[in-house]
Amino acid sequence: MPEKSSSAQIILASSSAYRKDLFQRLRLPFLAISPDINENPLNHEAPEQTALRLAQKKAEAIAKLYPAAIIIGSDQVATLDGLQIGKPGVHERALQQLQMMRGREVIFHTALCVLHQQAEDTSNILQIQNCQTLVRFRNLSDVELDAYLRIEQPYDCAGSAKNEGLGITILEAINSDDPTALTGLPLITLTSMLRKLGVSFFS
Repeated sequence: MPEKSSSAQIILASSSAYRKDLFQRLRLPFLAISPDINENPLNHEAPEQTALRLAQKKAEAIAKLYPAAIIIGSDQVATLDGLQIGKPGVHERALQQLQMMRGREVIFHTALCVLHQQAEDTSNILQIQNCQTLVRFRNLSDVELDAYLRIEQPYDCAGSAKNEGLGITILEAINSDDPTALTGLPLITLTSMLRKLGVSFFS
């Protein structure tokens, strides 16, 4: 348990509705502010490093505007055979992604960064961690995959599937130490980081 309590403002550096919904489970007051950063991967950058770098960049971008706040940044990169799989954006690209991933295991790297520039304990100023989730997709037909996409339209999701929605039906197995990581915000890891900063969940 933390030795001190924190009254610092908490800001989620994200425009994601999924991350907002997840954070609301903690029943803490917070702001959600979209960071303005370039989210493209660097040349020859490993997927895990892309996720970690972007999570930190998001937190740092908002920390410049709110230097006394606790800032939370998160980013997710999906990979198959080392190839990064981004947000499809359109139906055709989403169908191609699901066709490529069916019957296969995909690794989702969900990086989390908690930044508090005004923390008294300097060891807690920056906390960053990657939460890995292994997802095995069902070997479904093109007709089924196309029908799923037209119903749920998960074109803003890396990997083209919303596991918290109908997308769970196209998955065969999920293996992770932090079950909300796949949706975009690993709450078990996050609550551990916030506790180190003195954040109380029951007061």
